[in-house]
Amino acid sequence: MCRILVSGLINIETTLQVEGFPIDYEPVRFPFFGIQSSVSGVGYNVAKALTVLGDDVRFLSLIGEDMAGRLVLESLADDGISVVRVVTALRQTPQSVILYDRTGRRAINTDLKDIQDVPYPVDQFDQVIAGCELTVLCNINFSRPFLARARAQGIPVATDVHTITDLDDSYNRDFMAAASILFMSDEGLPCAAEDWVRRLWNRYGTEVAVVGLGAKGALLGVRRDHFLERLPAVQTRPIMNTIGAGDALFSAFVHGYVATGDPYAALQRAIVFASYKIGETSASQGFLDEAALVRLCAALAPDFLDSQGPSLPRQH
Repeated sequence: MCRILVSGLINIETTLQVEGFPIDYEPVRFPFFGIQSSVSGVGYNVAKALTVLGDDVRFLSLIGEDMAGRLVLESLADDGISVVRVVTALRQTPQSVILYDRTGRRAINTDLKDIQDVPYPVDQFDQVIAGCELTVLCNINFSRPFLARARAQGIPVATDVHTITDLDDSYNRDFMAAASILFMSDEGLPCAAEDWVRRLWNRYGTEVAVVGLGAKGALLGVRRDHFLERLPAVQTRPIMNTIGAGDALFSAFVHGYVATGDPYAALQRAIVFASYKIGETSASQGFLDEAALVRLCAALAPDFLDSQGPSLPRQH
């Protein structure tokens, strides 16, 4: 069991299944069992996934004093995640509406309410960081002051900047500079993913970089080994909705890497974890526990769990 601090967004997520994109206008639709609502958000998804995997999670977030906020607190309690550091300070709890089709494509609409303007009490961060092996600081504004505080205490930072287009992006630059473990998507990159990771190494010295490639898998860059290779995706069950796949990949990688120090096996397992997760509709559902993940990985490849260090060919 690893002790990990997670700071990030919670929102109420509503998913709506559509026939396809673009959406034809209809004045009324009745998509039976096609609309679902649940507690989600990057911070919540990561905290829940790590908890299911068996880690000791210290979760920091902000919610509103409203019906949605009460639902969040109930869900956290049900998930076994402490609500002590989830602060009621917003006018309303953030919400999202996600449209998705049967192929897994999705259109995400997120209403952050006033969360980007409300600070999190720094003293609460200082109280819980002691003894943590890693800080997962999601790229929401209230996490920003924690970047320097974690680094000052010698505790590594992991973050996911999601869709990124510029190394000097004004919003995400602080997060990229502070992260020892940096995740992102290839959807907005201005160049090939391999070239992007090389630029990260040169600019920020990023120790471990992972670029999510969707159905093509993920690119892993390990600076100390000069390793830069693509790992293919796997399919473990039918895809329902790809929303949350990146959060799942990130969470499982963090779990495996903190426990073993092996980024290669950690990403291989994370790809399996994310593949299984997208067999569910909500971004916060479908997480395997450690034992189930080990069994599934072993079933996919009997020698999979024997990975020791950089077993894949290196690219310089």
